Amino acid sequence: MALKAEDVFTPGAFPEYTYISRKSAVSDLSYEFRLMQALKVSGFLTSLVGPSKMGKTILCEKVVGFENIVEVSGADIGRETDFWKLAASKVGMAYEGQFSSEKIIAETNHKYSKKEIYSLTKDKIINYYKNENLVLVIDDFHYAPEEKRMQIAQQLKDAIRRGFKAVVVSLPHRADEAIRRNADLSGRLSMINIEPWKVNDLKEIAKIGFSKMDIRIEDEVAEQIAVESLSSPQLMQYICLNICTILEMSGREERCVKQEILTTAYQYTTANFEYGDVVSLMQKGPNMRGKSRNKFRAENGQEYDIYELIVKSIAENPPIMKLEFENVRERICRLIADDCKKPSPQAMKESLAKLQELLDGREDIFKVLDWKDGVLYILDPLFLFYLRWGGNGRDV
Repeated sequence: MALKAEDVFTPGAFPEYTYISRKSAVSDLSYEFRLMQALKVSGFLTSLVGPSKMGKTILCEKVVGFENIVEVSGADIGRETDFWKLAASKVGMAYEGQFSSEKIIAETNHKYSKKEIYSLTKDKIINYYKNENLVLVIDDFHYAPEEKRMQIAQQLKDAIRRGFKAVVVSLPHRADEAIRRNADLSGRLSMINIEPWKVNDLKEIAKIGFSKMDIRIEDEVAEQIAVESLSSPQLMQYICLNICTILEMSGREERCVKQEILTTAYQYTTANFEYGDVVSLMQKGPNMRGKSRNKFRAENGQEYDIYELIVKSIAENPPIMKLEFENVRERICRLIADDCKKPSPQAMKESLAKLQELLDGREDIFKVLDWKDGVLYILDPLFLFYLRWGGNGRDV
C-alpha cells in the first residue's frame, strides 16, 4: 500500500520513515550510542543540551522506547509543584488518597468499617520506576521556575543514587545551569551536547522521504529547503509535508519538487504557526506612556521605530539563530536609508534589553529570544521561520 505524506513526514511525532542518525563533531559515536551508554551508568544523571526543535525528545524516544519513556515538561512545573507527585501521576500512580476496610468481630459477629488515608513516599515512586525499567525525561527544563530547577536538581541527585534514571533536556546557554553548576552533581553527570543539524543531514530527510513516495527532488532544491529549516528537523518535516500537500492539490501527475514551489510551501507552512501576537508585541515594544519614539526612514521610504527595526533585522538574510550584537547593529543600519541618522549602539542595546523584559514572564509561546551577554539568541526556529515567511517580519 502506498505511503501517505502524513505517514512519511511527521513534524509532531516520531519520524518512522525519515529518522536520521547523527554523530557529534567531537566524537565518532552516534548520539544514540552516547545516550544509551549514559543511561547504563548507575548513579549518573543524563543531561541533553541543545537548541530548540533539534530532535532531543525524538532521540530519547528512539533510545528509550515509547513503552519505557515517561515525559514531563518544564511547563508542567510551577513554584508549588510537588515533583514526586507529578512523577507519580505521569505513570498512573495515586499519590495520595483513602481506602476503607471492613472487619468482623468474632464474638458479636458485628461488622465495622475503617477509613485510612495513604500517601506515597518518594522511595515507592523510585522503586516503581526501577522495577518497570522506566526513564523520566524532563523536556523543556528551562520552562520551570529557576528556584524550582535548583530544587529538582537536588532531589534528582539523591534519586539517581538509588537507581532512578532521568534525562534532563534543556537549552544550551542558560537553562542547564541548575544541573551543570550543582556541586552535589559533580562527577555524577553525563552531559551530551546536541549540536545543530547540518544542511547535509537535513537534506537526507527530504531525499529519503520523497523517495519513499516516488517523488523526485533535485539536490539543490533539497539544500534550499534545508537552509530555510534553520537546523531544525521538525521544520524540515513541516515544509516537506506542505510540499506534498501542494503537489496533491495541484492535480498534476508530475511527481517532482521544483524550485518554484518553495516560496508557496514556506508560506503555507507558517499558516498554523501561532506567532502573530508575539510579533505584534515585539513591534509595538514597551508602553511609552504618551511619548513618541524616534522614527528611521528605510530605503523603501517607510519609517520604522527601533523595535520594528529589530524585528525586521532578525528576519533578514541569512537566517541565523545566534546574532552577535555587531550583527544586529549592521542589519539595522542596512535597513535604514544612507542619508538618515542611525540609532546609537547604546540605544540598540537598551531596546534589546527592554524587549527581553517585555517577553519575560509571559506565556511560553512568547519565549522566542534571549538577549544575554551581548548576544541575541533566537530560541525557536519556527518563530524565525514565521518572521521570514509569515508576512509579519520583513513586511512590517
